[in-house]
Amino acid sequence: MNIQEKLRAVTDQLNTVIVGKSDQIRDSIACLLAGGHLLINDVPGVGKTTLAHALARTLGLQFTRVQFTSDLMPSDLSGVSVYERSKEAFVFHEGPLFTQLLLADEINRTSPKTQSALLEAMEEKQVTIEGQSRSLPNPFFVIATQNPINQIGTQPMPESQLDRFLLCISMGYPDRASERQLLAGGDRRSMVDRLPSLLSTEDLVSLQQAVLKVHASEPLLDYVQDLIAATRHGRWFVQGLSPRAGVALLRVAKAIALMGGKDYVAPDDVQKVLPQAIAHRLMPSGTRELSSEDQVRAMIQAVPIP
Repeated sequence: MNIQEKLRAVTDQLNTVIVGKSDQIRDSIACLLAGGHLLINDVPGVGKTTLAHALARTLGLQFTRVQFTSDLMPSDLSGVSVYERSKEAFVFHEGPLFTQLLLADEINRTSPKTQSALLEAMEEKQVTIEGQSRSLPNPFFVIATQNPINQIGTQPMPESQLDRFLLCISMGYPDRASERQLLAGGDRRSMVDRLPSLLSTEDLVSLQQAVLKVHASEPLLDYVQDLIAATRHGRWFVQGLSPRAGVALLRVAKAIALMGGKDYVAPDDVQKVLPQAIAHRLMPSGTRELSSEDQVRAMIQAVPIP
C-alpha cells in the first residue's frame, strides 16, 4: 500500500470503534505522525482511554496504561534499582515509561512532582535515573487524559508540562445518532482488543519521515509567523507562543496536509489544527470571557492570509 492507502486504512479502522469523532481521530493520528504527544481533556466516560488503546493497537505500538493518583511517585514511572542477592548487585527494573505508547490516565490527579517526571521523557526521549541516562523505545509517545479542573481531586498542570503536548483535544459528547450506535453496538473495549495492527514500527517511522518532507512555501511560513506574532501582541493572550510552539505547529500542519493527500502545506491545514495546537499553551488577556480556543478562532479571522 502507498502512504495514502495506509493512512486511509488506519483512519477507517479507528472510526469503526470511536464513532462520530472523525476530527478527533484525524488530529490524534496527525499528532503521532508529527512525533508529538497528545493531551485529551474531557469528562470521564467519553472514550478518551478507548481512543488511546485503539491507536496503539492500530499503529502496532507496545501499549502501557498508568492510572495517575495522588500518591504516585516518579520512580513508579521510571523504575527502580533493586538489590539482588544472587548477583550481589543492584539491578535496574524498568518502569512503565519504557514502552512505545504510554497512556497517562487522569494525569492531573497526581502531584506536580510526578507530572514533572515526564518532562525529560517527553522532550528528550530518555530518563535519568541515579545519574545514568537510559533511552526510551523508539518511537515513544505519551497520550495523557485530563479531567476538568473543577472536578474533585484535580490540580492544574504546570505550563512547562502543557507545552510538551503537541495537541490538546476534547472528545465531547456524541451526537444522537452516534450515541444510538454505541447503545446498540457491542462493547467498545472488546472491539479494541480484536483490532488488527495495520502498521509496523518501520511503517510508522517511514510515515514520520514523509511528514518532514512535506513542503512549506515562503508565503506559508509568513502566515505561520504572522499567527505566532499575533499571540504576542497582548490583544488576545497574556503571553505569546514560544519558538518551540511555532515549530510544533508547522510540523503537525504538515501531518494534516499529508493525511489530506498533499505534498505541501496550505493555510487551511494550519487553521484546521491551530486551536488544538496552541490554545492549551495560552491564557486569554484582559477580562475576556472567551475560552482560549475561542480566542484562537477569533485571531484566525483577524490575521490575513498572505
